[in-house]
Amino acid sequence: MQPDDLRGLDSTDRRLLAALDIDPRRSTANLADMLGLARGTVHTRLERLKAMALRANSVRIAPEMLGYFTRAYVSLELSQGALDRVVDHLRSIPEVVETVAISGREDLMCEVLARDNDHLYEIGQRILAEAGVQRTVTSIVLREHISQRVRQLL
Repeated sequence: MQPDDLRGLDSTDRRLLAALDIDPRRSTANLADMLGLARGTVHTRLERLKAMALRANSVRIAPEMLGYFTRAYVSLELSQGALDRVVDHLRSIPEVVETVAISGREDLMCEVLARDNDHLYEIGQRILAEAGVQRTVTSIVLREHISQRVRQLL
């Protein structure tokens, strides 16, 4: 969605999105009560917002609860024409939880979850096993200061 598409949001849409940003599991009835709206109004608006602005239902799980205590960002420099092959390879590595194309010297950046630094090293070796990956740069996350947020943009 392009930023211009947000111009179609009115104050009620923004209040709904802000409430969902705080707690995405809120029920339609709870949202209606909290915002002083009819349930039907909330339901209709949520359906429209799902098509327009909301990502698929998801839950952010604390990786530590799954035994993954190390988080890192790995930048990849690729060979010319290797993008699709490398992305397919990265999809096969479960610990690569997100991959985005970036500008600059590197071509891709991956968020990687690992049990510890030794495991992170092994994941790095699996990433480098794809011939289309020329070079990687790994940065380990020491502390998260600002978690993903959008409420302040509403």
